[in-house]
Order: sequence, then structure tokens, then C-alpha cells
Amino acid sequence: MKKLISAVMIAGLLATSTAFATNGYFGHGYSTKEKGMAGAGVAYSQDAMASATNPAGLVNVGQRLDIGLALFSPVREYTVTGNPDPNTLSLAPGTHPSDNEAFGIPSFGINWMLDDNNAIGLAVYGNGGMNTEYKDVSNYGGMAPDGTFYSGTAGINLMQLFVNATYATKIEKHSLGISVIGVAQSFDATGLQAFGSPLPGAPNGISSNPAALSDNGDAYAYGVGAKIGWQGQASDTLTIGASYQTRIDMSEFDEYAGLFANGGDFDVPATGTIGIALKTSPTSTLVVDVQKIYYTGVDAISNPMANLFNPDGSGALGGSNGGGFGWTDMTILKVGYEFGAVNKYRVGVSHGNNPIPESEVMFNILAPAVMETHVTAGSTIPVGDVHEFNIAGMYAPEQTVSGLNPMDPRQTIDITMEQFEIQVGYAYKF
Repeated sequence: MKKLISAVMIAGLLATSTAFATNGYFGHGYSTKEKGMAGAGVAYSQDAMASATNPAGLVNVGQRLDIGLALFSPVREYTVTGNPDPNTLSLAPGTHPSDNEAFGIPSFGINWMLDDNNAIGLAVYGNGGMNTEYKDVSNYGGMAPDGTFYSGTAGINLMQLFVNATYATKIEKHSLGISVIGVAQSFDATGLQAFGSPLPGAPNGISSNPAALSDNGDAYAYGVGAKIGWQGQASDTLTIGASYQTRIDMSEFDEYAGLFANGGDFDVPATGTIGIALKTSPTSTLVVDVQKIYYTGVDAISNPMANLFNPDGSGALGGSNGGGFGWTDMTILKVGYEFGAVNKYRVGVSHGNNPIPESEVMFNILAPAVMETHVTAGSTIPVGDVHEFNIAGMYAPEQTVSGLNPMDPRQTIDITMEQFEIQVGYAYKF
């Protein structure tokens, strides 16, 4: 047992490679069971991964080990319409797909009951990320440098690993929990050097630090935050839940201080979730969550691209008010339904506002996180008293956002994404 736990933790710490871009760049859920219900579960905790959504839930799931592995496939592309103008930063017309369409994403959770009313747990998971790679983009028939932004293969790779340590307690009909969350993230960008060179309307380029703008390999940042949660039994059939995760202040990506606002600062946004779980029969439950992701609390994510041309220079990439991806906050409604007396079956759907405005499509070629709707299904098959196998699938229909190229308004840019995911899980109750 100890060897199994150690192996899973090491695998999670070393192999987690997130490529999510579902609700912005947050995943639509965490545990296999939750993902079968579109990520809903703040009031309905079922396994040792519950602390990733609501730490209060650990006191209600018993002693167990849960591991999961997802195969996630985001299909991304951008399309440019309109002939290029050599006097502007025009983009090559046509449709350009991103490489890298399959990612393996592990997760791990374990929960110990100290007694009937107290529990501690540990969960390791990827919270979110962005990954794009655009190759083989030719400009002016090969008469200008190749690449989306005239600097070779363009793309970014953001990976985030969360290690969540939780204590939960039950007081009569109420459960409370608190998690301390350690975060490690890595980032790499390629093909963006042109933004540090003279451009039309910006003779010195639009980066405050061109040497720390692109192609500097993997950079790493670390931070610590917290999540608090509550669940209350309102009646025999109704449970209410709520959780809040603080904004997590991360160390800077020094190698990309000329890309992200405030000298490479890229914090983790705060999130809040409320929800209910309604037992509709002895063998079925309806779960509804509303989640808010506060992207506007992080300048690198929310500052608009228009800041790049502020007269005082503060809006240059990496500056104190540096231009960014222009994302807005997201509000997501998640609805899930579970039924079955022995084997459990789940379905779910979630819908949230796309965080990317039409005015921000150019930079979001790198991070086309335009998804709004996710449709999910899943199942649990118990084997004896201590083993359990879980599966969940997700499909996010193709979504497109269109806008003008701010560097050449005669061009229109469409950014598009479609997603598929299947996750399998195993649980051991001890």
C-alpha cells in the first residue's frame, strides 16, 4: 500500500502535463466522478479528490485512495481572412491548426478519517494550462520570415501542479474544511520575438524587455494559497455547499519578464463556488453548482491588448500595465445527475460565458480558450467492498470567436477550439 501511494504521488508530481483550456484555462472538473457530472460537486463529495472542489467534503467520503488518468484532446486553429499588408503586422491568410492534440493528465487523492467527525487528506492534480504550437506558417510566399508572428514556430505552454493538503471536521449537520495549496507552474513561449523589434506604430517594439520575451526555455514559478469550504444538511434530501479559493500570489517568470505584465507576474485567479445536491429518490441525486473564476484579478490574463500602445509606455509587454490576453471573469453553471442502486451512472452539462472578447483575438491565437459548453457522462462500477472503477467522458462542441486584427484592421481573425476527454479512475477503500 505504501509503495502504491508513493508511486502515484511521484507520477503526479513529475508527469502532470496540463493542457486544459475548458473554463478559460481551468479544467471543467477534477475527480473522475465529478467529471461525469460536468464538474458539479461542491455540495456532493464522493471521493478523495473532493478537496479540489470543496475541502469540507472529505469528512463525508470515508478512508479511500483515488487515482485517475485523463486523455485530453483539444483541437485548436485560427483562420485569417484578408490580404496581408507589408506596412502592418499582417498575418498569413488561411487556416492554421495547432499541433499537440493529445495529453495524458494524472490525478491522485487520499483521505484518512481521524475519527467519525474529522479527516485529513492530500490531493495532487493539474488545475489548468494552455498549450499551442503553430508550425509551417509561410509569410508572403517565403519572402518574409516564417511563423505566425514572423519569428518561427509560435506557441506557449503553461503547466500547473497543485498539491492540496486538507483538514475537515463535522459539527452536527455542518461540515467545514480548509486546504493549504502549494502550486508549481512552468511556462515556455516561442515565436514572439517580433514584438520586441520595430513595428508599425511602435518603432522600439512593444516589449519592455525584449531579451525576456520569447524562446527562453522553461521558466518556473511557485506559490501558496488556501481554499475554505462548507457543506450543510438543510433537510434529509437537500445539501448546500460553498467554497472559495484565494488568489495565489506566484513568484515571477523572470525569463518572460518582457511578456507578462508586472515583470513576468502570472498569479492563479481566485475562484468561488456555491451549489446544492438534491436527493430525488433513494438511488438518484441532482447536483447544481455555480462557479465564478476571477480572471480580472490577474493583470497578465485580463489586461487588454490595447494597453500596448499607451503613450506613457506602461502598457508595453512586461510593463506595469502591460497588455495581456484581455480575458473577462467567467461564471459557469454546472448541472449533473447521478442514478443507480449498485453501479452508478452520471450525466452532466455545463455552460459558461466565453472569457475572450472579439477585440482580443490576436494574442489569443496563443490561448484560444473560447469554450462555453461541456457535455459529460460517466459511471462507477464497484468490485467487492473495497475496489471501485470509474470512467467519465466529455465533449465540448466547437466554438469560434471572430475579431479584427488590431495591427491590420482589414484582416479578420477567427480562433476556434473543440475538445474531447476520457478519464478512467480506480479507488481503494481502506
